[in-house]
Amino acid sequence: MAEKWYKDGLRFECTQCGNCCSGDPGYVWATKEEIKRISEFLGRTDGWLDAKHLRRVGLRYSLTERRDGDCIFLKREGGKSMCGIYPVRPLQCRTWPFWTVNLQSRTAWDESSRRCPGMNSGAHHGFVRIEEVRLQKSW
Repeated sequence: MAEKWYKDGLRFECTQCGNCCSGDPGYVWATKEEIKRISEFLGRTDGWLDAKHLRRVGLRYSLTERRDGDCIFLKREGGKSMCGIYPVRPLQCRTWPFWTVNLQSRTAWDESSRRCPGMNSGAHHGFVRIEEVRLQKSW
C-alpha cells in the first residue's frame, strides 16, 4: 500500500468563517436518521423537515440553500458564522475537511485550503484520526 502524503498528520481548526457552508450550489446529504435528529433538535414532533429545509435529489435527501448559496442552517452574527444545528449536523459537515477528495493529493488539500482558513492551522490531527474521519459513511 502506498504511503499517504499526510502520514504525519494535518492541522485544522474551524475558524467559523462559514466558507464550507456557503458558495456555489451543491448538496449537503442527509440520511433519514440524520433528518430525524435535526427535526427533533428543532423541536418538531413529526421526525421530518419541510421543503424549506430539505429537498429530494433522486433517491437521496439534501439540506436546502438560501439564494446566496448559504446553507439554510448557517447563521451569521458578529462576524462569525455558526451552524444552527451544530450538535446534530450531518456526517458530511462533521467530517470536513478530511474528505477523500481533499486528501487525494497535497495539491487538492492546498486548493481547498484557499477557501478554508482553518486548514493548515490550529490543532494537529494524526494520520489514524484523519483516516477514521475520512472513512466514515452515513449510508
